[in-house]
Amino acid sequence: MVNAQALSVFRGKRVLVTGDTGFKGSWLCFWLKELGAEVAGYALAPPRADDHFNLLRLGRLIRHTTADIRDYGKLAAAMRRFRPEFVFHLAAQSLVRVSYSEPKATFDTNVGGSVNLLEAVRNTPSVRALIYVTSDKCYRNNEWVWGYRENDVLGGRDPYSASKAAAEIVFDAYRQSCLIDGGAGAASVRAGNVIGGGDWSDDRIVPDCMRDLRSGKPIVLRSPDATRPWQHVLEPLGGYLLLAARLHAAPQRYASAWNFGPAADAAHPVGDLAQRIVSRWGSGRVVVRRPRKAPHEATLLHLNCDKARLELGWKPAWNFEQTVDETVHWYKEIMAGADAREFARRQIKRYMENGQ
Repeated sequence: MVNAQALSVFRGKRVLVTGDTGFKGSWLCFWLKELGAEVAGYALAPPRADDHFNLLRLGRLIRHTTADIRDYGKLAAAMRRFRPEFVFHLAAQSLVRVSYSEPKATFDTNVGGSVNLLEAVRNTPSVRALIYVTSDKCYRNNEWVWGYRENDVLGGRDPYSASKAAAEIVFDAYRQSCLIDGGAGAASVRAGNVIGGGDWSDDRIVPDCMRDLRSGKPIVLRSPDATRPWQHVLEPLGGYLLLAARLHAAPQRYASAWNFGPAADAAHPVGDLAQRIVSRWGSGRVVVRRPRKAPHEATLLHLNCDKARLELGWKPAWNFEQTVDETVHWYKEIMAGADAREFARRQIKRYMENGQ
């Protein structure tokens, strides 16, 4: 939960976002533009014509560089040209199941690419605040019923989770040994299962549901009982922006790891999410087809966000029902021909009004 006054620091500031063509990155860049920032993005080209980046026409609003986070030379050159004051690192291979089929690419991107980013920040004196995004899956998941805190053990049995744990270890080493003397504030951030309009990624529950509903097919679930901490995309992004503003003002006080997850009652089984989507869509049905063999995925994981609540004054603004309703509203409106830019502007306004 954030408000406009807390984010006024971004007006007129140079902000670089890696992964700007992705789901979360495109929302972040548009929000920053609404706050009056000068924004540059660095990422691979969006793979689909209807990706959020394209629907927002972000290429006309920001300075975008199409390049790979694994290419240090291009990344460092982009940093030198733009001279950002704030950096948000979101570029990643973000899918658990893809990491099983492409483990090397996952580690190369999520670990090697993150090293490139940290090295580029180290060599860019203009940077005053870095937000380094990993995942709730960086924690060694023991399927506990309580939430993971920022000082819990890192780890992961699948390549994606392990890559995020490794990226956290790399970040902490850079923060303590390479960035602290430069005066920049650097923090790592971890969010829950983020949903919202504009996500068309393969093998993700909301995009899969929307594709099925659009085509008139039943929604097929493979693990309806798996519980996830669902949150709207604006929730963690608001936390990242608030933390970046605090880092800018007091670099060393806030330079650590932070969780930005939903409230405990937002953790619901996948089946509940699908049924709520169908209800808000107004038609459709859900069927369950459990595969005989499937890669391991966690069935229970959520975050303890007491630190963000107590030290930043941040807390979620939307509950589970509002999160799903706002998500379905985006897909219905955009599929009906609404302008994505105007819709995003209104949705951000609604979210920030809840944070007053």
